[in-house]
Amino acid sequence: MTKAIKLLTALPLPQRARLMELAQEVSFPEDDRIFEAGARADRFWVVRSGAVSLTQQVTSVQRVTVASLGVGDLLGWSWLFPPYEWDFGAEAFSPVRAYEFDAASVLDLCERDPQLGIVLVRSVSEILAHRLESTRGRLMEHYALHGRGSL
Repeated sequence: MTKAIKLLTALPLPQRARLMELAQEVSFPEDDRIFEAGARADRFWVVRSGAVSLTQQVTSVQRVTVASLGVGDLLGWSWLFPPYEWDFGAEAFSPVRAYEFDAASVLDLCERDPQLGIVLVRSVSEILAHRLESTRGRLMEHYALHGRGSL
């Protein structure tokens, strides 16, 4: 299994400092919907404190939590890939403080600093690979416990 990484600590210090120049400190109260699946993805966050639930709408009234994020975790990657729409929703599970980054500004910085761009894309890719492996593991556990017909 891939190792869980944190976006900001994965970046070399000079690139991290350049990226952090674009950061805005934000907060979300408990139960606040941060974004909804299908909406325009034009920013991302790094969680500073609190917990965020990534959710998937199952029915018109039911959402399920597909992942939980905490301190240091990247929230949002859809800003990096067309069609630039959120694949999941996100909700503050507790009061959350985070660094918010405007996607257009970050992408512009990556154009001007290709080294940062490469490291950023690699780091996001590693984070996604780890989350995919974790999800696959949870699905396998569910399959083992509940049998073939339940998935």
